[in-house]
Amino acid sequence: MRDIVLQNWDDLQKAVFDDVWDEKVKRYRDSRIYRGCSDLDWSLTPSLNRICGHDLSLEFQVLRSFRKYGYAELADYTETWKLLTVAQHHGLPTRLLDWTYSPLVAAHFATEDISKYDRDGVIFCLNVPDFKPFLPKELRKRLEKTSSNIFSIGMLEKAAPMLEDLALMTDEPFALFFEPSSMIDRIANQYALFSVVSDPSVLLDEILSKHQIDCIRFIIPKEVKLEVRDKLDYINISERMIYPGLDGICRWITRRYSDLGPVYNKRHGQ
Repeated sequence: MRDIVLQNWDDLQKAVFDDVWDEKVKRYRDSRIYRGCSDLDWSLTPSLNRICGHDLSLEFQVLRSFRKYGYAELADYTETWKLLTVAQHHGLPTRLLDWTYSPLVAAHFATEDISKYDRDGVIFCLNVPDFKPFLPKELRKRLEKTSSNIFSIGMLEKAAPMLEDLALMTDEPFALFFEPSSMIDRIANQYALFSVVSDPSVLLDEILSKHQIDCIRFIIPKEVKLEVRDKLDYINISERMIYPGLDGICRWITRRYSDLGPVYNKRHGQ
């Protein structure tokens, strides 16, 4: 991984918007995706591996229980990939990792937790086309047919209706990215997509290392977090937008009126 340490808000703007000019279409376009974490020490580890790492075969029992006990609210989510998306949204342990197309939304996730302002945050950055050469031929052809780098849920439901179908395509573990339909406001507002690895015992970090895929870590030092946080609020990247509804409003108000300045803005002499 390559580390780029951000010293202020301007560094963040420069880092995420550099090299996004597409000369072919004469517009600013980017195939990079981002994941923000409030703690630099966190790795690219899905919740399934953190919680069920002792027995990853529990994945199917977890999903079965979710479907069984949430039946009344899940009647419209019979397909595996839709069910996984809803499960991830509600905090169920899955092999998915959340990503966003927006570097500023990622910066929100890196700075929203005020209990972690005593440690550096991080934004992971990947270039999605880098993963395409390592996909099974069948999946690669589906992307090429649609001139895409990222799968839709519909594409995955046809190619791999069950999670285990991914592992059957090849002996070599691979990672792919898919974009959920905008069935939940929060997903749409977060400009969200997900990564999934064909073998739940293999982490995305291992895929990156094996194929020497470049991953940039934009490090937000703890001394810079509050500056980035406050300026994100001014451009409406906040809990009010990220988590639509009263819960998001309350989270925003709680953070906004916390007495953070005297502790975390000492470098500005405040």
